[in-house]
Amino acid sequence: IVGGHDAQVGAWPWVVSLQHRKTRTSFMHICGGVLVSKNSVLTAAHCIMERKRPSSWRAVLGTHNLLRPGRYASKKLIKSITMHPHFKSEVFQNDIALFQLASAVRYSSYIQPICLPTPNFRLDNQTKCLISGWGRMQEKGNDLSNVLKEAQVEIIPSSACNSSDAYKGSVGDNMICAGARTGGIDSCQGDSGGPLACSNASSNKYYLLGIASFGMGCGREKFPGIYVRVSQYSVWI
Repeated sequence: IVGGHDAQVGAWPWVVSLQHRKTRTSFMHICGGVLVSKNSVLTAAHCIMERKRPSSWRAVLGTHNLLRPGRYASKKLIKSITMHPHFKSEVFQNDIALFQLASAVRYSSYIQPICLPTPNFRLDNQTKCLISGWGRMQEKGNDLSNVLKEAQVEIIPSSACNSSDAYKGSVGDNMICAGARTGGIDSCQGDSGGPLACSNASSNKYYLLGIASFGMGCGREKFPGIYVRVSQYSVWI
């Protein structure tokens, strides 16, 4: 996360680290994921690409510092990976996938599912949206964050995102732009698949409006992050 700060421990109990096997005993964080039920984690399809073997992955839930998962963490093997059948990697179309955990997770203060958006969830001036992840803290450089970061973002109209000096029409109806209009707050490499979580003043629940998908660089002015618009995929989920 660019322009973010350390999250509080347990603040985002649905955030998952999806890790791919490096050696027989060690794993590496690849992408974020979002817990939506006792055995289902949503993520971005582009995180998987050639890595389609479920046995090469694991999900780490309920953790804050990836180097020290902590006693509330749960590590789960993966039973199956389902990518959206119409995922197009060149244009990040339908960039959504579902990991099914090998066994159900036990909910706790540190492991909880996020709500999926209801069709009538409306964004208003009171809506607060945050992103979170263990990804890069700046565009240049390969250092991921060991500690979960968060940042507040605003939803940016697609018309602004699609202007000729920005994404030039490549942001479709199934996508959401979010970040800061002046740049400086964004998801980055390693944050893909993580949540764009929003709450209305009227409810104290967070809803999964988006899944981090792509962007031009990280935190650049006029190029906010692009997220999968989850409400368009309720039937598929």
